[in-house]
Amino acid sequence: MVCPVGALTSKVSARKGKSYQVDKVLTTCTYCGTGCTFELNVKDDQIVGVTSVRDENWSPVNRGALCVKGRFGWDFVTSSDCLTTPLIRENGELRPASWDEALDFAAGKIKEIKDKYGSDAMAMFSSARATNEENYLAQKLMRAVIGTNNVDHCARL
Repeated sequence: MVCPVGALTSKVSARKGKSYQVDKVLTTCTYCGTGCTFELNVKDDQIVGVTSVRDENWSPVNRGALCVKGRFGWDFVTSSDCLTTPLIRENGELRPASWDEALDFAAGKIKEIKDKYGSDAMAMFSSARATNEENYLAQKLMRAVIGTNNVDHCARL
């Protein structure tokens, strides 16, 4: 719950915009299998916070309540630790690569494995730090393109 007078606020959201200055984007939390609904608060194309949705028609699962991960675990999106360039391992060392080179390399390796061992030799383990929509697309890739149902997710209740 958010302090009604603004005296208490989260450290990660502090001074990043008033509620009337942000756009609200309705989405589903992916930290666990519950599927809570929340709003991403976006200002200048950056996530500046997360708020719960109190309307039971939009949020029947969590009814406006959010766990600690759902409420405060979004700051990884803008972390400076995120990779910004693809890396390819050669002789045990990682080297920067272009996106085209990295995608061609990955596609080649996937094709090698599929040709040699079959589609079910591969699996996908998705991230709880991806959006629900990204996780949907990832499993669709594995099922429709790779041809396997070996799909799992690391989220835990």
